Amino acid sequence: MNQKLENQLQLALQTTEETRLQTEDLNVGFDTVTDSWELIVKYHGSLEKLEALNIPVEYLIDGYALLQVPQNLVESVANLEEIEYVEKPKRYFYEVTNPTGDSCIAQLPRGDFSLTGKGVLVAVIDSGINYALPVFRRADGGTRIRYLWDQTLKSGNPPRGFRVGVEFDREQIDAALKEENPQRRYELLPTVDSSGHGTAVAGIAVGNQADRYRGPAPEAELLVVKLGLPETGSFPRTTEIMRAVTWAVRKGVELQMPVAVNLSFGNSYGAHDGSSLLERFLDNAAEIGRTVICVGSGNDGASGGHLAGGFGERRTAEVELAVAEYERSLSIQLWKNYSDIYRIRLRSPGGQESALPQTIEGGKYTLRLEQTEILVYFGEPTPYASAQEIYLELIPGGRPYINSGVWKISLEAVRAVTGRYYFYLPSAAVRSTGTGFSRPTPELTQTIPSTASKVITVGAYDSTFDAYADFSGRGLEIPDRTVGVVTGGIIKPDLVAPGVAVTAPDVYGGFLPVTGTSFATPIVTGSAALLMEWGIVRGNDPFLYGEKVKAYLRRGAQPLRGIEQYPNAKVGFGKLCVSESLPIN
Repeated sequence: MNQKLENQLQLALQTTEETRLQTEDLNVGFDTVTDSWELIVKYHGSLEKLEALNIPVEYLIDGYALLQVPQNLVESVANLEEIEYVEKPKRYFYEVTNPTGDSCIAQLPRGDFSLTGKGVLVAVIDSGINYALPVFRRADGGTRIRYLWDQTLKSGNPPRGFRVGVEFDREQIDAALKEENPQRRYELLPTVDSSGHGTAVAGIAVGNQADRYRGPAPEAELLVVKLGLPETGSFPRTTEIMRAVTWAVRKGVELQMPVAVNLSFGNSYGAHDGSSLLERFLDNAAEIGRTVICVGSGNDGASGGHLAGGFGERRTAEVELAVAEYERSLSIQLWKNYSDIYRIRLRSPGGQESALPQTIEGGKYTLRLEQTEILVYFGEPTPYASAQEIYLELIPGGRPYINSGVWKISLEAVRAVTGRYYFYLPSAAVRSTGTGFSRPTPELTQTIPSTASKVITVGAYDSTFDAYADFSGRGLEIPDRTVGVVTGGIIKPDLVAPGVAVTAPDVYGGFLPVTGTSFATPIVTGSAALLMEWGIVRGNDPFLYGEKVKAYLRRGAQPLRGIEQYPNAKVGFGKLCVSESLPIN
């Protein structure tokens, strides 16, 4: 077992492509045509050895890089002294389920203190944008988009240092906007937002259309990245996000402008403790230039996808998992402290049982219960993470779907030092609504990468009722948690913003209500741009970026109805209030 390779990659390499294709995640990052893997690496020194072997390298920031490695060379590449750790990409899901009206933005003092985000870049890394909409134009009709990178396009020039997509600058966008013929405009700038998610997010953050619509930062300039692969309906993945963030922070440095980055998506795979390469990468990116990164806490708070617990006097525990009909596959993560040793038994809905061995050479084990094949991988702590993962992947065995009904996972403590366990299912976006734990734990349901330490983690509340939105991912609450963000003393989420029935522009030029932490996040991103304008652009505080913006937003946050103790797992330090976050009173 190569400890430089993450658990999911280890399992994927030990599993045939035919079997991987039956799962949601194991084949993500594999290119069938070239028989190679797109990989994320943390490295030191030089990777010239790889370039000499014709392995493409994309250099990111602070010792992170992306590689395209033939499958038969993955182990050899990982064994290079310069390579510290390797992960495969994960899929990330958009957090979907008048933006300025309930965040104390209208109450900002006028006159010398009137703030609009002017002089600040807002980077929207999402599904793209309808750049022709009036909400993204200046008064003279020109675009407010400084640069647009469509990662899905294959014909054109990618940004310097990257191998994918096409970059367009403001002049190219303005030239396309002058074309009244839609077909000719598309030929000049062939990028579209097919889902509308990115357009809504960008509009909420910076939209401005006369008296019809106004986001928090109506004069900020935009950096836009359209994520994803060229395939229709594809989800963005880790590598695309890391490229986009690298590009955005580099643009901020190049243009000598502060930049607020918006990430409105998440994934449930991981220990939720900041140990994944993406979480570490974002912490490093947040320290480059004058940058703030805002991330939605996810919509898994009430989805039944997480369960945490501990052993009582009986030293046994039984976890019930309901699996809906027509579920094609299902992964289950069990995270625990490595000091604890548990015996694990699985019971299928039809009553078949099997005990898992406590140690497995190579980590992988396969069993069958009824018509369901179960791939099991026993991970170990790595140089980057102290928690232990036991990963189960349920796939059909000779039929289209896994067995539905109530599955049971029994745990027996052989050695219980902490006696805690933490189960996670895939994001609610890829599970049937009837699939989930029978007695779920709503705390610690933030999606990754909102669990990164140095990002501003944004939850959602319903501004109509001044109440927490129950779908919003929650942070810490369990005081004796021994795996994850509690061990670092990190409070998450940082705060909440309106996330229920938020008015947003659609791709057709109209407006519609949208719900989810996807849409609470850009309200905070736009608000961060206002603070950076006041501090950096106007010279009141040249150091108002990064953790300092987070501290100011936390300080100004206001209480919600019925919640007395702050910070807390649901809403962090409270609801966004920009006027109370600026030291100008």
